[in-house]
Order: sequence, then C-alpha cells, then structure tokens
Amino acid sequence: MKKRWLIAVMAVLLLVGCAQEETKKVESTETEQSASENIEFPMTLTDAVGEEVTLEAAPEKIISMIPSNTEILFALGLNEEIIGVNDFESYPEEALEKEKIGGMEFNVEKILSLDPDIVFAHESIVGMAEAGLQQLRDSNILVYVVSDAKDFAETYTTIEEMGRATGKLKEAQKIVEDMKVKVEDIQQKVQKVESKKTVFVETSDVPEIYTTGNGTFMQEILNMLNATNIMEDQEGWVKIDPEEIVSRNPDVMLITYDYVEGIVEQVKQRDGFDTVTAIQNDAVIQVNEDTTSRQGPRLVEGLEEVAKAIYPEAFSE
Repeated sequence: MKKRWLIAVMAVLLLVGCAQEETKKVESTETEQSASENIEFPMTLTDAVGEEVTLEAAPEKIISMIPSNTEILFALGLNEEIIGVNDFESYPEEALEKEKIGGMEFNVEKILSLDPDIVFAHESIVGMAEAGLQQLRDSNILVYVVSDAKDFAETYTTIEEMGRATGKLKEAQKIVEDMKVKVEDIQQKVQKVESKKTVFVETSDVPEIYTTGNGTFMQEILNMLNATNIMEDQEGWVKIDPEEIVSRNPDVMLITYDYVEGIVEQVKQRDGFDTVTAIQNDAVIQVNEDTTSRQGPRLVEGLEEVAKAIYPEAFSE
C-alpha cells in the first residue's frame, strides 16, 4: 500500500513537472514570436500626435530633429543610417559630423534634398513646427513624432518605439534593461541615507531665475532619489525671486546651466545667500544639463550625477 502511494505521488510530481516545462516552452515561444512580430516589416506605427506611419523596410536614411532622438539613434547603432541632425548636437562626437538640418526652425528644403526614409521629430516642437512637418508629409517623407517623455518609464517606451521603427528592437530592449539595472543600483544607495535633503534646482541666472516645479523631469529625478524639491508645490517651470530661495533654505542647490562662467561662485556670493544651508555647507553643485534633461540612454548618468551631488556620502564606498 505504501509503495503504491509513493508511486502515485511520483507520477503526480512528474506530470506537474512536465506541465511546468511545457508552460515555460509556450511562454518562451510566445515571447520569441512577439519579438519577431514587433520587428517585421512592413509595419504601421502610431506616433505621439496620432499619425499612422507605415514603414516598408528598416530605414536606411534617417534624420533626427532633436538631440535626444539623436542620442537614442546612435545608441541603437545607427551611425551609418543617420544622414542629418539638429544644428545643436553635442553628443556623441559622430553627430557633429552629420549634415545639419536647422534648429527649432528646421530647413525643409535641406531635408527634402537629403531624401530620408524617415524623419524623427519630437512632440515638444510640434506646436511651432507643424506646418513644416506637414510639408514633409505632403512631399511623401515619413515623419514619426516621438513622445515628449515626462519620466523614466516613458523614456524606456520611447527608446523601444524608436528601436522597433528602425528594426533595432533587441538593441533597444538591451539599452532599457541596462538602464533599469543602473537606476535600481543608484536608488538602493540613496535609500540608505539617514536624513532626506531639500533641493533647489536653478535653470537660469539672475535677473530672471527659473526653477523646476512639480510635473517636470527634474521633479521625477528628485522623487527617485529620495530628495525633496523645495518648489514641488509649484507646477512646471517657475520664475522665482532670490529672496524666496533664501526663505525656503535648501540643503542643496543644483545649477543645470553652463552659459555663465563661474556660476557656482557667483551664486555663493549673492546678497543674503550666506544664510542658506546649501551655501554654508558648500553644497552648490553644477550638473550636466544634457544628461539630466535629454530623454535618452544618458539619463541614467544624469540621475547618478544628481544623486552624488545630493548624497555624496552614499557613494563614498
């Protein structure tokens, strides 16, 4: 009797094991099929403004209208395919060698002369560029408007969407995976700090000092880093008087612009700022504007730079 019971149990376990293995095979097959379907051409995608864009094949000639798009495209390994970029590119160095198509006011004729397979525009410029974008569409140029990501999650989605559109989905997924691993590592380090710090983010110099309030990418970064934005009670980009900065008394001041030489020392010397905790503790730090604002792979570098500026003790090991 005992022997028959043991055989029965073993049979059940074997069946369960087989079922689990079969489930794994099905899930694996479904994942592979999904990835395959996502990168099959022709494909039709819907962009950030609701336009359907149909690609017959992976594009061989690509134009990027904004630096964040350019950084993503280069990270996907599309150096050879990129034929035109924004006038104000700064990264990577290879982008500086590409044909320029203008800035916010792009050169439609130049773009048409390059005869691209696709133009990657951006939601943030649509308001002022819609007429030009429509002119490109009317000339049978494919225009894909990339979403204006508001946080890391949307940035991940953007990278994968651009990877799908260019036939580089696997590369895009690897970029996102690596970013998530690094973000988790940074967050684990800052979560260990004993005292949460308050932060003021300065995006322009006197006489018109602007900062970032709630609903901005920098607010997202500070939330991720266990820090408090002293202007989180305000929405969007906010103009602020020096006196209010003093009264809100941040523990750390982050300067995100570099158009003023010696700006950190100038901030420290402002009238009345000697009472601010950030000044007293020498916690006025300039950070890279590009890596802390461009919605691409280098956002992780910006996150780490800001984290080290706010909580240097968490990275001292």
